[in-house]
Amino acid sequence: MSAERYDVAVVGAGPAGSAAALAACRAGARVLLLDRADFPRDKPCGDGIAADALDVLAGLGVTGVTDGYPPIANLRLVGPGGSQVSRPLPRPAYTVPRRVFDARLVAAAVAAGAELRRHTVRTLHDDLLDRAAVVIGADGAGSVIRRAQGYPANADGHLAIAIRGYAPTTNAEQLIVTTRARWPAYAWSFPIGDGTANVGYGEVLRGVPLSRAYLLDRLARLMPGGEPLGLRAHHLPLSTRRPPPGRGRVLLAGDALSLINPFTGEGIFYAVLSGALAGAAAAAGPQRAANDYARALKQRLGRHLRHSGLATRLTKRPLMVDAAVRAASRNQAVFTRMVELGLGDGVFDLRTIGRIGAELVHRPSGAP
Repeated sequence: MSAERYDVAVVGAGPAGSAAALAACRAGARVLLLDRADFPRDKPCGDGIAADALDVLAGLGVTGVTDGYPPIANLRLVGPGGSQVSRPLPRPAYTVPRRVFDARLVAAAVAAGAELRRHTVRTLHDDLLDRAAVVIGADGAGSVIRRAQGYPANADGHLAIAIRGYAPTTNAEQLIVTTRARWPAYAWSFPIGDGTANVGYGEVLRGVPLSRAYLLDRLARLMPGGEPLGLRAHHLPLSTRRPPPGRGRVLLAGDALSLINPFTGEGIFYAVLSGALAGAAAAAGPQRAANDYARALKQRLGRHLRHSGLATRLTKRPLMVDAAVRAASRNQAVFTRMVELGLGDGVFDLRTIGRIGAELVHRPSGAP
């Protein structure tokens, strides 16, 4: 890299990094955006884009990232014991391949003034800190910046693995099929709108390495059909084991901060939100960045993260998931709460908890 000076250097140009660059540029900062890859590039992911993520991007002045991809109106959820619910989503979602979605965000960041360079950051060395007042690590699940700050990767029990590919489909709704085997685990099929769907399978790691063959077998059992194309696996660091969001002149965002919803595995909303908050805090200067960012994250996500963590603990028993699915099939409000908790920044309320509890106590004969 050259010896030019920047207000903010962002490592990683995925959704978190691009959102950080956008927010910092909008605040008047000079921003360097680094990534080891050229765009467009593939990124293993479920490709689901929820409405909450689009709200954050709209606040950054970014629109049109889902152009050409039809809205998905419905979600079908199958519980571990076979209970089902299919209802309209509170707001439509989209399935946009990451090679398209990420490239559009990078282009928006560059249009806003960020300087994009292809560069592989292997350590948080002194010259990077010398060239930027604040560094934002948005470099994913294997974050170099996180490790350089002394924070290890998530341990088993707080780390999931998933494999995804693309397969033909005639389905027009999002489909999630959970399973008792190796719970918590599920398979998904998210239609793109062109006759194909992003399909995959994921589960929480428990200290035993999982092979590609094993993951594909689980996917085939839950989502029958031919082997998908473009198969790639990836890790998901769950939000139940997060490092501090910032220390000194270094901030973390997105997957690097373990911001993956432990209830659903969703990460795009967390990525763009945390990136936007980090970029705004970084633009305020190195003296305030870490404190401002921690405060903003707590205000925006603190209550939600507590509730998603609680939901994860409660749903360690598959019968709780089936009770929640049955409650959602009976009541739209319960379904909405579950979706908002899993795809956005929603929380549970006592009425929802009570309705799920009633299904648990009075579950039908033969139900799990």
